[in-house]
Amino acid sequence: MSYQDNIGANNALIANYKGWDGIDAESAARMQLQNRFKTGLDIAKYTAKIMREDMAAYDADPANYTQSLGCWHGFIGQQKLISIKKHFGSTKRRYLYLSGWMVAALRSEFGPLPDQSMHEKTSVADLIEELYTFLKQADARELGMMFRDLDAARTAGDQVKVKQLENAIDNYETHVVPIIADIDAGFGNAEATYLLAKKFIEAGACCIQIENQVSDEKQCGHQDGKVTVPHEDFLAKIRAVRYAFLELGVDDGVIVARTDSLGAGLTKQIAYVKEAGDIGDQYNSFLDCDEVSASDIGHGDVLITRDGKLMRPKRLPSNLFQFRSGTGEDRCVLDCITSLQNGADLLWIETEKPHIGQIGGMVDRIREVIPNAKLVYNNSPSFNWTLNFRQQVYDAWAEAGKDVSAYDRSKLMSVDYDNSELSAEADERIRTFQKDAAAQAGIFHHLITLPTYHTAALSTDNLAKRYFGEEGMLGYVLNVQREEIRQGIACVKHQNMSGSDIGDDHKEYFAGDAALKAAGKDNTMNQFAAA
Repeated sequence: MSYQDNIGANNALIANYKGWDGIDAESAARMQLQNRFKTGLDIAKYTAKIMREDMAAYDADPANYTQSLGCWHGFIGQQKLISIKKHFGSTKRRYLYLSGWMVAALRSEFGPLPDQSMHEKTSVADLIEELYTFLKQADARELGMMFRDLDAARTAGDQVKVKQLENAIDNYETHVVPIIADIDAGFGNAEATYLLAKKFIEAGACCIQIENQVSDEKQCGHQDGKVTVPHEDFLAKIRAVRYAFLELGVDDGVIVARTDSLGAGLTKQIAYVKEAGDIGDQYNSFLDCDEVSASDIGHGDVLITRDGKLMRPKRLPSNLFQFRSGTGEDRCVLDCITSLQNGADLLWIETEKPHIGQIGGMVDRIREVIPNAKLVYNNSPSFNWTLNFRQQVYDAWAEAGKDVSAYDRSKLMSVDYDNSELSAEADERIRTFQKDAAAQAGIFHHLITLPTYHTAALSTDNLAKRYFGEEGMLGYVLNVQREEIRQGIACVKHQNMSGSDIGDDHKEYFAGDAALKAAGKDNTMNQFAAA
């Protein structure tokens, strides 16, 4: 329905009720457009459609990969999308990522926590709702400014400008985009996963990422001590998430199945086996075992058979069982294939380094069974990107017979190499990593899990150093406010960003000339009118 159609519909509605003469049809239409999404389910259905279309576009051409940045607050997510629209004119193929790590570290009532599923489970769903609240306000703010421009054009009698603005309003692109939401290992059994998934979806999530670690032993994917579960346990949780989507009417909701098997050397339980060669038997085939005879069996031993032989899996004092060294990639491939065969839509392989060859090798094996398999990939700040890529270039040069005697591989992070030929090539590989990995390793979506955690720390450190040092107030003005003005950062007008002008518009709708508005001549935000 167009802007004018909305006004017409409201006029017809108002005419049906006595006593509604004080309600203005156009003001109501503006408020309706500023709150396009009435519920989280509206958002989940809208964004699921976007994500499915993007997945199809990627299948047609890997150049159509998507990206996101991790968030820990609604304001952070809002600013990302405002910035994307400002710099690129569209939010197309740009999402938000909701990191369980950042929720644990920054949003728990217990204070900062490690990424071990110890934070309140509902805090993740609460953050999804918060992110969309801020994104919806970004819409309301931007549309509100367009409405003010429309009123000014009408007052000036500029009918061409009026038509242009009405067309822009009718074709307005929302800041609301898909969120990939991290549900960790499900925070409990499959029923707990289902209940929490419903909270996520009701808050607006169209895409839920779940990992194959043991829920009560969960570790960050880039730390040691990871423990995986047998496939049937993980598949039950994938089904639980799918049932949650279907129950709530988000039929095209997206599930990302994450495997931590590459770096996980332990399992908490031996898989149940119905018959030789089934999925449980395949899982158990990776266990590190010693062959035993009847006389070798000790008190309390756990035994399995393998190829007709009696085997004793290696069990640690923690009561965890150990996988054979070197089986990580094989386990990842099996995890991915079985997940896609049982309801997952996308894969996430947590790796120890950003290496296209390593990722692509596993994806090639997966695609032998599932031809359109595609990944979400964590461009993690846990990697030392500079060191990794300098080492990759060094190794490639050495293999090609190029002279690398000017470089010490163990010290490639040194600032001494920053202006070197090797550094330049490494930086170029970093620059094109996402494009290259999308084309060569099946990566549909690239994300950075913790970017704003690090940018907040870096910017605060720089401000503190300058403000509390010799620069004093100049440390803030020169490096923050003046840059906001020069770069056109909307937040320099922080009252406007917080919703003050939206509130003024509402006061005028509600009280007319009697409205007490904040944006008068004494509002210091007027000093930024030309910013």
